[in-house]
Amino acid sequence: MNVSLRTPLDRRAFLRASGTLLALPFLEAMLPRLGAATPAQPRRFVGMMTNMGIMPEFFFPMTAGRDYESTPYLDILKDHRADMTVFSGVSLPGVDGGHASEKSFLTGAPGASRGTFRNSISLDQVMAEKVGGDTRLASLSLMIGSENLSLSWTRSGSMIPPVISPVKLYQQLFVEDTPQAKATAVQRLKDDRSLLDSLREKARRLERGVGAADRERLDQYFTSVRELEHRLATAEGWIGKPKAKVDAPKPDEISDRNDLPKNNRVMFDLVRLALETDSTRIVTIAASVGSITPRTIPGVKSNTHELTHHGHREEKVGELRLIEAAQFHDLAGFLTGLRGVSEQGSTLLDRTAVLYGTNMGSANAHSNDNLPALLAGGGFKHGQHLAFDAKKNYPLTNLHVSLLQRLGIGAGGFASGTTTMRGLDMV
Repeated sequence: MNVSLRTPLDRRAFLRASGTLLALPFLEAMLPRLGAATPAQPRRFVGMMTNMGIMPEFFFPMTAGRDYESTPYLDILKDHRADMTVFSGVSLPGVDGGHASEKSFLTGAPGASRGTFRNSISLDQVMAEKVGGDTRLASLSLMIGSENLSLSWTRSGSMIPPVISPVKLYQQLFVEDTPQAKATAVQRLKDDRSLLDSLREKARRLERGVGAADRERLDQYFTSVRELEHRLATAEGWIGKPKAKVDAPKPDEISDRNDLPKNNRVMFDLVRLALETDSTRIVTIAASVGSITPRTIPGVKSNTHELTHHGHREEKVGELRLIEAAQFHDLAGFLTGLRGVSEQGSTLLDRTAVLYGTNMGSANAHSNDNLPALLAGGGFKHGQHLAFDAKKNYPLTNLHVSLLQRLGIGAGGFASGTTTMRGLDMV
């Protein structure tokens, strides 16, 4: 193909015209002509949480800094040591309730143990509001496991239902909708717009008879309505555009939710493809593993939740360690896959911040402090263990602020986070 470098070749246009999307590398012909500005590379976020804790004795290093001594779980990630930062002595201020805290992992909303608890917007949805319109799917909420669990919550505190089926996820990403389905989607968006118009008119009538404080709240409401209208218009624009095409076959449906390693790998492969094709840039993955018995992991014969209440019995700790180690092996494979995709002089891992952690520092004690967590990729200076006070924990929500700013979102705070994370610098 003869391409003049005076006219830059658009990567998306080329891939659509060729009818395929096979992780084509960036070519010189795709770069702007001499003197033109280089388009900004997208930044991405993947937030993962396993909801049955991570045994701290196998995760936390005993030493801090860049020369930290590794641990059994971190040994599994040794190929990515230079690309990740390990955290200790962190928690989510005010977030309690043992298992109930899983709802607040990406929201930081306090008081999960209270019957009157109401969640707030999750980190990924703040990102989706700002950058989600650049991709077909503003964000993806996914779940691996057996019980309904999502890390994604709307601004009104409603849970975004997760996609559990890899077949449905593949279809959503890569299989063209029928004309009837597209028409239905367009009509649904029109109905949503009509509902917004009605709600806005009611709010306008309310505005005439309320005080200053309520007017301020209504102003915030109108801002949210305008943002939602923009997102609806963007979504309608994507309906008529062809979806990305990949050479990966459609996955099989999950037949055994207890086969944790297989389910992890299938979902992680689809997430990598979603990011690689720029179908979305924001993903959350909840590992809801309490009710599963992952017997496909050699040596495991017990229910995961049961094992977390091990009471320090050697045989129970040994089984649980096998399950958690398998999860770290799958995480290592996911990071390796991201690192293996080149993107305009860097890798997909360089451009994707991957947060992995849990909502309980000790599932055996149902404690919500000293949370095991790590961050890989995403354009930060890694290769270190940031150790904070184990008795007076540092806010993990400050990391959320750093992640927002790394995506170019000018946030001064998020939930209980009031600044960026100390010791974690951008490249």
